[in-house]
Amino acid sequence: MIKKSILTLLIIVLIVASVILFRTFTLESKQIEVDAIAEIDVPAGAAERLSQAIQIPTITYEDRSLIDTTQFDRLQEFLFNSYPLVDSLLTKTIINNYGLLYFWEGSKADLKPGILTGHLDVVPPEEESLDKWEHPPFGGVIEDGVIYGRGSLDDKLSVLGILESVEMMLAEGYQPERSLYLAFGHDEEIMGTYGAVAIAKHLKDNGVEAEFVLDEGLVITKGMIPGIEKPVALIGITEKGYMTVELHVEIQGGHSSMPEREGAISVLTNAISKLSQQPFEPELSKPVLKFADYIGPEAPFTLKMAFANLWLFKGTVIGQYEKTGPGKALVTSTIAPTILRSGVKENVIPSHAMAVVNLRLLPGLSAEEVLAYFKTTIADDRVRIKPIGNPREASPVAEVDHLAYRAIEKTVLQVFDDVIVAPSLVLATTDSRYYTEVSDNIYKFLPVMLNSEDVAGIHGYNEHLSVEGYHDCIRFYYQLIKNVN
Repeated sequence: MIKKSILTLLIIVLIVASVILFRTFTLESKQIEVDAIAEIDVPAGAAERLSQAIQIPTITYEDRSLIDTTQFDRLQEFLFNSYPLVDSLLTKTIINNYGLLYFWEGSKADLKPGILTGHLDVVPPEEESLDKWEHPPFGGVIEDGVIYGRGSLDDKLSVLGILESVEMMLAEGYQPERSLYLAFGHDEEIMGTYGAVAIAKHLKDNGVEAEFVLDEGLVITKGMIPGIEKPVALIGITEKGYMTVELHVEIQGGHSSMPEREGAISVLTNAISKLSQQPFEPELSKPVLKFADYIGPEAPFTLKMAFANLWLFKGTVIGQYEKTGPGKALVTSTIAPTILRSGVKENVIPSHAMAVVNLRLLPGLSAEEVLAYFKTTIADDRVRIKPIGNPREASPVAEVDHLAYRAIEKTVLQVFDDVIVAPSLVLATTDSRYYTEVSDNIYKFLPVMLNSEDVAGIHGYNEHLSVEGYHDCIRFYYQLIKNVN
């Protein structure tokens, strides 16, 4: 009997092992072959023009009264003068004074138009980190082949990269078959209310149905995907949802010499602690599964085996993701307390405490489910839970089997050497989320090659990009416009 059980177990193990190995060895690469193209010549002075744009501090603040709108006037005039063919040959619409929308009419009216987007505003540099910048944030210094300054990555890079490529093509007398819109909002860093939201509404109101939208988003990563030595171009096919919740507690306060068992602060911090200790369950969402489909065949054997057999190794894969902050964010709806307010004096127990909690939601998680989770997890009626702003669920997942994705993929491989291309999930938010009523196919990709140190400069200090990296960005948009035709 025991021998029979051992034999049965052995057979089961052999069958499982055979299935694992079969699926591993038959996992085929999804990378495509493309024809090489001649190197695209970038116009002289392109890097200097980006430098000049960086020197115009188009900073946006949550408190809009702090925004210096004269800087947006300066940038607008600079763009009109720097790209005269774009300004004179394309149809231009100015949205809410500073948002720019250009229309480049194609030769085939039956083709749905494409939309290339970027944003004109930047975040302010932190006063505390100014001494860590190698060059002033708005100096636009070019030194040793590197462009320094706020906006060199986020996101004047893409705005000027698009304009440079279109200006080049207009000078060559090129007319696309597919019409194109160039859409540049001016307040992306503060939710895009008067920029992208208004531009998308304008397009919708005018009956525009776009074949695709391409905005900033993920990049070509260097050394950032565990187990993968080659650079990986990550094309965002969706972005996480965005939601902010306020927690309020009001309890009788008093003198600090006679504290009650619990005060407003302790009740509030206990609620936050519960949220931290009981996070959302991790999962492999559709975009992450798509990423696994593309990256798995390129991975070393052990990782390849895990990706090929998620039916068995799903927990192991999730566990690996959860070892780092960015990895955990890919598989979990995240909860981050960002603001705490309470108290007015060191010897007064406050009667009120407030916290702001920011969440980024995986596809499929609704705002209603989040509020229900908060209520159940905190389980304390003294804590008032209130959503602020307009919660947004994750954007629809764009298809990889679509002409725009294929064109982006093809263009990456034509412009950048020896890279892997894979779809993925964008953790932050972009203006493109507002275009969902204009197009079903929204992609988020910034054509630059960055390592983890470079990425840290986005919203951090010492933001920079190599001149050659910027030239590749221009080449990408130039070739993409041809490929989407």
